[in-house]
Amino acid sequence: MRSLFAALTAVLALAPSVARAGFDEAVNDAVEPIANAVSSFIFMSVDVAGTSVPLIVLWLVVGGLYFTVYLRFLPFRALKVAIDVVRGKHDHPGDAGEVNHFQALTTALSGTVGIGNIGGVAVAVTAGGPGAIFWMLVAGVLGMSSKLAECTLGVKYRKINEDGSVSGGPMYYLERGLKDKGFGPLGRALGLFYGGTIIIGCLGGGNMFQSNQAFEQFVIVTGGDTSWFADKGWLFGLVLAAAVASVIIGGIRGIARVTEKLVPFMAILYVVTGLVILAINFAEIPAAVGAIVGGAFAPKAVAGGALGALIQGFRRAAFSNEAGLGSAAIAHSAVKTDRPATEGLVAMLEPFIDTLIICTITGLVITTTVYSPETAAGGPQGVALTSAAFESAFDIAPAILAVAVMLFAFSTAISWSYYGLKGFTYLFGEGRKKAIGFQLVFCAFTALGCMVQLEAVINLSDAMIFVLAIPNLAGMYLLARVVRDEVDGFLTDVRG
Repeated sequence: MRSLFAALTAVLALAPSVARAGFDEAVNDAVEPIANAVSSFIFMSVDVAGTSVPLIVLWLVVGGLYFTVYLRFLPFRALKVAIDVVRGKHDHPGDAGEVNHFQALTTALSGTVGIGNIGGVAVAVTAGGPGAIFWMLVAGVLGMSSKLAECTLGVKYRKINEDGSVSGGPMYYLERGLKDKGFGPLGRALGLFYGGTIIIGCLGGGNMFQSNQAFEQFVIVTGGDTSWFADKGWLFGLVLAAAVASVIIGGIRGIARVTEKLVPFMAILYVVTGLVILAINFAEIPAAVGAIVGGAFAPKAVAGGALGALIQGFRRAAFSNEAGLGSAAIAHSAVKTDRPATEGLVAMLEPFIDTLIICTITGLVITTTVYSPETAAGGPQGVALTSAAFESAFDIAPAILAVAVMLFAFSTAISWSYYGLKGFTYLFGEGRKKAIGFQLVFCAFTALGCMVQLEAVINLSDAMIFVLAIPNLAGMYLLARVVRDEVDGFLTDVRG
């Protein structure tokens, strides 16, 4: 641990010079052509009724709809069983794995409950109008089935290492599952592609973006441009990176011990604050709900009417709950169980908590306080808009939001470090030194996110996170029957 901190401190000793605008510009100029090319491909769009629809969004929507129907609307039928599993009703302590069901859920939630729940919702509302919130909820419901399928497969095809640790996720069910189906070379190729892609995504969207937004909100509540911390991104980044290092060095068990306490606290803090603001603005709720429902189906509205609202809602929901991307399956694979379906059922609670509860509260707070088409066009964006919405209720709210943002960013970073690590070890093999090396690089990127404005790097990694859906869903379609057999078998035994 001391050697990790010493190495990290040495890397960050150059922080003042690294933070120069010239460095930002040089890196952005170098990466921007690549980021633009990748983004153009991944977010390739088709014109539907005069509105540009990204194909990757359609891919995710169709995947969620397919598994919802194929699994016979399972989230509606098995919600109680899922809650029972989380509570430990079906636990068997002797089963292989590293964490219990609750810890696996909170670890995965710590990776999904993040800036997307705060800033992402604001982006969806400003770009697609209040109707985007409605479609976020629809995407959340569909995402419950996608999440169930991918996490069931994650446990089914995971690898138990000699030391009892677990390696799992899409890399493994793409390779092992498709090999069982007679598509060995294809499965290996998809697994390698997924492993490489998630490494890039974890460093940017799962790390730099999170720390950048946390620092931005911290500066806002400490005085904005006049804050003593305004030009101290290196200091904030160093502290945050050290905190991340202190957790991730313990692997999934260390991460789980933190997330099982942190996730409930930060979720309750944010939800309760949001509910207080909604209570203060109770009279505005009916109009806000009307705008959300009306905007979801209005033929003409912001950003292309109902279709524009749908696109923005589904796009932000995908970034928020990650259903269909497969990332959460990496965390869920570490659970102690010999029945893969148990963790699939637990995993479907993620979109419910992340999107149907937390994102809904964020959307209602915004629409009952500061939102209007005029302010959306020229007002604050992202986290800044959500902060303005909170501040409109009571002065201390932005400080509470800042705490939530920093906790969300921290929790997302520690989970994504594990996702990236498992992609790294899939490609380059297991080993303590290899893991430490990757974790060191990850923590350096955590600090870097606070010091520089590498928009092109973050845009590239954002695109790479979405591209995870291409190999993941392709494999899930081929393995859909495995998922249904596992789930049906478990539910029959439970209800039998």
